[in-house]
Amino acid sequence: MALQCDVVEDSAVPMERLLAGIAAAPRATATLIGLLRMIGKLPAEAALEAESLAMATLQVSAEHRNWRDGRTASASPIACPGKAEISRTGSCLDIVLHRPRHHNAIDRAMRDELFEAFTLAAYDDSIEKVTLRGDGRTFSVGADLDEFGTIVDASEAHGIRRLTLPARALLGCRHKLEARIGGACVGSGLELAAFAMRIEAERSAWFQLPEVGMGILPGAGGCVSIPARIGRQRAALLMLSGKKINAETALRWGLVDALVDELR
Repeated sequence: MALQCDVVEDSAVPMERLLAGIAAAPRATATLIGLLRMIGKLPAEAALEAESLAMATLQVSAEHRNWRDGRTASASPIACPGKAEISRTGSCLDIVLHRPRHHNAIDRAMRDELFEAFTLAAYDDSIEKVTLRGDGRTFSVGADLDEFGTIVDASEAHGIRRLTLPARALLGCRHKLEARIGGACVGSGLELAAFAMRIEAERSAWFQLPEVGMGILPGAGGCVSIPARIGRQRAALLMLSGKKINAETALRWGLVDALVDELR
């Protein structure tokens, strides 16, 4: 019977927080739940396609527009463009999210470099292990919010994701990937990390998916990667509530595989 439910209750997320999240964004909620119901039995590539189409729909919704209209952009949104720094030692490829002044927020430049790095790892059989980590004490606070709304054509946004979404390239190398999480792991940062075969997190790390509160949904692959780790119902709980969870809860749910005092 529980498998027929869309959300499960958990002590880590107060019920009032879940209900408030649903009430604040009913259209995004309905779209997300419908998507999660549908893609569970789809191949990963088809599931990413469905996620992108759902994301495109919500990007032109009134809920998302109201969120954009209500926030203040950064004073210098492109002062520090992001990078995905890659290095190789033997058969190991190390990828570092490098934008420390912006807490490793993933902008267009970093996203494109991540796509290239994951594509390299997927096609180069001599690369046997890939590690993904953030520069400094933060893994990533997710997508650069100042880039939201810069592409107003939903079909164009979908087309760009089909060509450059890092998660699409990740499908070919996720069996090699190990993610190492310190500090905040939010939004698209968590969505990408969740594809990894193994995730280690510092005990002080925390995790959050705030997109539904923005009138959209996790559109960087999270509707595929998060349920694969913690199940559709707990994924919906995390997404709809927007609640931060600590590393202990993440371990209990299966979102991470191990906790460490300090990352190697």
